[in-house]
Amino acid sequence: MPQVLIRGHDHYYEWVSQEPRQLGSEKPVMVFLHGWGGSSRYWRPVAQALATNFDCLLYDLRGFGQSQDLIRASRAVETYTIQSYVEDLAALLDALDVPQVFLQAHSMGSTIGALFLNQYPQRVQQAILACSGLFEYDEEEFRQFHQVGEWVVRLRPRWLAQVPLLDRLFMARFLHRSIAADQRRGFVSDYVSADAVAALGTLLSAVSEAVAMAMATEFAQLQIRTLIVSGDKDQIVPADSGEEAAALNPKIDYVRMAQTGHFPMLEDTTTYLQHIHRFLTPVPC
Repeated sequence: MPQVLIRGHDHYYEWVSQEPRQLGSEKPVMVFLHGWGGSSRYWRPVAQALATNFDCLLYDLRGFGQSQDLIRASRAVETYTIQSYVEDLAALLDALDVPQVFLQAHSMGSTIGALFLNQYPQRVQQAILACSGLFEYDEEEFRQFHQVGEWVVRLRPRWLAQVPLLDRLFMARFLHRSIAADQRRGFVSDYVSADAVAALGTLLSAVSEAVAMAMATEFAQLQIRTLIVSGDKDQIVPADSGEEAAALNPKIDYVRMAQTGHFPMLEDTTTYLQHIHRFLTPVPC
């Protein structure tokens, strides 16, 4: 299992490419960021489809997937902020000697990605942010969300992943179209095994007053050509919020995918890739 030590934490990563990645390779790199409670595994179908023209770098965020059993450093919830994951990404690219990338991110990963674009604009050529957008801060709603979220994080016995049909129930709120059973089971497995401190820390940071107030400015200031992709049936990050973000900046293109929920790249992979290919032109695809 390939690992790299980043800022005191072992990170799992993998290359999806036609040939093994060589040091100093001139082939463009596309790095993928997953969302809360998930892992890089759900990006593999998209990465495999793009591997002809990109060396695709998938990695599990600190505390999630295969990066969560190897934590060496701080166990404080306060260290698992969205900003800390921005810094993790920069350190990861340095460690792997990747000076510049195309970036593709989803949900919480898109929030990390948007901040990265503004803090490290020289390191990104183009970006795709799936299921991203603006959200308004409401003190009482956020307080209730944090209370519920803390219980959700605590009540995750690993045996849940073995309960028949739980994968369908678990994914029902996230999906509008069905996805493969192994993908549904993978989401449940990732969710129940995510490190509790990392899961709670990122939840509190991602859904916070600071992030809610900052994102409009972040989108307005982007200098990197960016595509936001929304699912028109997304119940987690409504499509309107993505369209509002895109309207803030002429460098942002916007696509609303029909009949998809919070995972448009899995619910309608063919259409999703068509949008990606059009956006990346004139990059060979």
